[in-house]
Amino acid sequence: MYLENVVVDARDPRRLGRFWESLLGCATLTDETASYETRLTVPDGPPLDLCFELVDEPPRPSPRLHLEVYGGEVQEQAAVVERALSLGATHLDIGQRDVPWVVLADPEGNPFCVMEARPEYAVSGPLSSLPLDSADVERDLAFWSELSGWVPVDSAMPGALRHASGRGPLLELCPEPRPKEPGRKNRVHLDIRLEPGDDAAATAQRVVDLGGAHFEHDWGELPWQVMADPSGNELCLLPARSEDARPEDTASSEDSSDDSADGPQDA
Repeated sequence: MYLENVVVDARDPRRLGRFWESLLGCATLTDETASYETRLTVPDGPPLDLCFELVDEPPRPSPRLHLEVYGGEVQEQAAVVERALSLGATHLDIGQRDVPWVVLADPEGNPFCVMEARPEYAVSGPLSSLPLDSADVERDLAFWSELSGWVPVDSAMPGALRHASGRGPLLELCPEPRPKEPGRKNRVHLDIRLEPGDDAAATAQRVVDLGGAHFEHDWGELPWQVMADPSGNELCLLPARSEDARPEDTASSEDSSDDSADGPQDA
């Protein structure tokens, strides 16, 4: 199994998806009113699909998972900020004071950061990292490493994972400022794709054995399993693709969107 998608709830998936696609230089996979999917690729690294799914709810303060964009040195960072603003982002004050990164909000109010140059971001590509709130960093690091196949790397954060290729964004485990509120799902979550030969029931049980849980919902019967990590962050276990092909071998939007777990119905 492997990490396939970053899924974002959106009131206007097309508008939000095109914003992030333009900012990160992604390639469109699916362009529909209720679903916009775009693929981020990094040379010699893994593809990562960003999926924007129709959910008519406003973003909540202090999201537990957000995107961080690579800015670079001061002048480069300023140029990325200006580009984001020209695409529809706005400055956002979350009490950050004097920090080397710039906090912005995307067109739907989701906060994100344009990061300064750091050694660990040199091979990240345009999406430097995905910070995820954790109640126990060491525990959750082991959990996400097993599910994603990503490996621990050095970072300014207490715990971080990166694809085994050594390239692509970091998944950073950050000490949570407060526990996750029961019954309220995250606006952004991650999807794990099973591979041919993976047993869905056994994989779900492994999630539980590692400290996770089944996520209770009222969305009806789904072709994927909705779970939560040990800190309560939702994730989806997607069934294996009908063909033995990972995303890097799948060029068409029809293949890419097949069985994808996006939107309110999957978390």
